[in-house]
Amino acid sequence: MKKLLVIGAIILCSKSEAQDSSKAAVIFSGYAEAYYTYDFNKPSGNSRPGFIYSHNRHNEFNLNLGFLKAAYSSDKVRANLALAAGTYMNANYAAEPGVLRNVYEANVGVKISRTKNLWIDAGIMPSHIGFESAVSKDCWTLTRSLLADNSPYYEAGAKITYITKDNKWLLSAMALNGWQRITRVDGNSLMSWGTQVQYKPSGKLTLNYSTFIGTDKPDSARQLRIFHNVYGIFTITDKTGLIFGLDMGSEEKPNGTSGSNTWFSPVLILKQAICEKWSITARAEYYKDKMGVIIPTPTSNGFQTMGYSLNVDYSPSDNIAVRLEGRLLNSKDKIFTKSNEASNTNSFITGSIGVSF
Repeated sequence: MKKLLVIGAIILCSKSEAQDSSKAAVIFSGYAEAYYTYDFNKPSGNSRPGFIYSHNRHNEFNLNLGFLKAAYSSDKVRANLALAAGTYMNANYAAEPGVLRNVYEANVGVKISRTKNLWIDAGIMPSHIGFESAVSKDCWTLTRSLLADNSPYYEAGAKITYITKDNKWLLSAMALNGWQRITRVDGNSLMSWGTQVQYKPSGKLTLNYSTFIGTDKPDSARQLRIFHNVYGIFTITDKTGLIFGLDMGSEEKPNGTSGSNTWFSPVLILKQAICEKWSITARAEYYKDKMGVIIPTPTSNGFQTMGYSLNVDYSPSDNIAVRLEGRLLNSKDKIFTKSNEASNTNSFITGSIGVSF
């Protein structure tokens, strides 16, 4: 009897596995974005200011981001692996060792409920913070906003995610290696944490609130960082869209001093379709980091900068974006360099072609 039961169990398991595998799929995809930026401040060495991590090379044609990706999915398991190159990778992954500098994404996930859309994922994943990603074609503006370039694009850790049956609510909590870290900071023994709550009552509205709490310092200089990210994406009409975003953060002062240093950054983006294949997008933004927690400067008022941009986009098909953008940054202090002299302003134009396949 025991043998029959065992054989029956094996047969049932085999059927179940066969059914699961029949629903499994592997999808290969890729993305490439070439760009050219001309910075009117003409920086020496052709590198843009250090707080700009995307499209950051002056007066040269280059690759911002290119990757090849394999994605596996079934009813109970999912996995992603993407290897990448480009100036975006060089800037954002500079602190990572060896081949990790070219790992855009590498994660696996397991569904842990038979009846609920409840998953646990672990590995290197896109950040749960912000409405902008490294894939410029999928963003409303060609270049990244100040708040996006200076908050995590990626993260490494584990997360649990629940999505309601009507797909209106997403709830997620995560344990992370740090603030945009694959490898932990040497000497840091504390895990960082994050949460995300997203509400999509319809295809015309997305509301999101994400948090981060942790430290980006070793234990000898531990400073607790608490960060909030809020944004809303609004479809006003069939041709008009609006995004409002706000980042707010605080970090304990160093050397045992009481209190915290704070920073914040609001952004407003308005997109208008001209016709089926053409659109224009305007952006206004501000970033205040007086004490230089995220963007240090040698000036008395720190980083307090307004930004404005306007881009024109042409999309002959869904997988192609041809874009041109003009952008101006205006700072309270003279934090930029122009013709070997300090300047309050930095203006530049960027053109790009992004293709997904």
